[in-house]
Amino acid sequence: MDNALRAGLLKLDPQTRLEQRCDAEVLDRITQDNRQYRADRVVAYAFATPQMTTDSIRSPGAAFRSKGEWYRLKFKCETAPDHMEVLDFKYKIGAEIPKDEWTRYNLYD
Repeated sequence: MDNALRAGLLKLDPQTRLEQRCDAEVLDRITQDNRQYRADRVVAYAFATPQMTTDSIRSPGAAFRSKGEWYRLKFKCETAPDHMEVLDFKYKIGAEIPKDEWTRYNLYD
């Protein structure tokens, strides 16, 4: 995590910090683990409402954008109590989402 992201996260309330930290982890992990993707956006609530606890998010209906295309995604992210360090993270990439469905799920170019 770079210093700008760290400084920005520290200004957020705890729940928003958890969400933003996990979103950043999604983007980093997908891009690092799968050279075919360059993830630049994630929408945790595209197909289902994320389930949150004090220090974790489970998002069974997320989506991420890579190279102008959107893909289905499931992820679980657990952080330390300050929501700055990710302790556990798992994800699974699903199918590409057809462009004619983007508006229905609040996805955009």
